[in-house]
Amino acid sequence: MGARIRLRRVGRKKQASYRIVVADQSAARDGAYVEAIGFYNPRRQPAELRLDLERVDYWLGNGALPTETTAELIRKAKKGGDAKVKLY
Repeated sequence: MGARIRLRRVGRKKQASYRIVVADQSAARDGAYVEAIGFYNPRRQPAELRLDLERVDYWLGNGALPTETTAELIRKAKKGGDAKVKLY
């Protein structure tokens, strides 16, 4: 069973924000996770992104695979953000 770096939905109905977590591949979207490594709020302008890049590198080195969305967020975080995403 492999680990995945993915988004976990939090917040009220129609006001979603997301935690970036490392979870078992077979766990439910909002189910159990191993470690929370970041936070993403797309409702702000620009979107708010907080990410612990040291822990991301650790998990990537141990074989965790990011989803497409989290891979893009990690790429933006390593660049320092852009016009649509601001790093906090």
